[in-house]
Amino acid sequence: MILKKTAAFLVAIALMVPAYAVDENTIVYRTRTGKAYHAEGCGSLSRSKIPVTLADAAALALAACPLCSPPALDEAVSTKIARTAFSPFYRVNIEEPVSFKTADTSKMLRAVVGRHIDGDTVELQFENPPVGINTVEKIRMIGVDTPETVHPHREVEFFGKEASEFTKNALLGKTVFVAFDWDMRDKYGRLLVYIYTAQERCHNAELIRQGYAHAYTRFPFRFLSEFRALEQEARAKKRGLWQ
Repeated sequence: MILKKTAAFLVAIALMVPAYAVDENTIVYRTRTGKAYHAEGCGSLSRSKIPVTLADAAALALAACPLCSPPALDEAVSTKIARTAFSPFYRVNIEEPVSFKTADTSKMLRAVVGRHIDGDTVELQFENPPVGINTVEKIRMIGVDTPETVHPHREVEFFGKEASEFTKNALLGKTVFVAFDWDMRDKYGRLLVYIYTAQERCHNAELIRQGYAHAYTRFPFRFLSEFRALEQEARAKKRGLWQ
């Protein structure tokens, strides 16, 4: 009898408390460089705390923090938002172009290359950037690895200066278009992007095709097989690194 009364009391209390409304405008939090979103008070927010809606989190492909269990949208809703919302975030893993050559630059975020660092790393300047992007961002190009020129513990590697100059001449001061893939950022907080020029040429692919870079295949990305084929072609024709 006591158990029945207790159960009935708990049900009554539950009915008196309104359910927490979770919709696309529910506020959660992200860090400046993290790949997850969090509930208020999560320990992961100790260094930076940026409020975003669940719609923003879905568009940025942020995962729910497994420690604080923040509110979440239905998976089907999240997928729909990722595919349709925030058109500046053109993600090739979602749009699925058949080739890097057919990616749609008209849907990509526009930026200016404000600083050149080395062959595969530059700084971009965004005007009125959307949520998740800072006005100035250091980026790392997806799927390429040029010889080192600025590493603090390594000497300048063979063909590194040539690769660096190629990127500098092609991109510095130019307006470019950026596309994303599975991960928005690397562990250093850099944006991971494909850079397209005003001529709709993918600079990542050009670096490999002309022998300035290896295809970096340690992590999966949409154009991995194409980039690998470009490296094989550069090797066969003894371009750049392979001469």
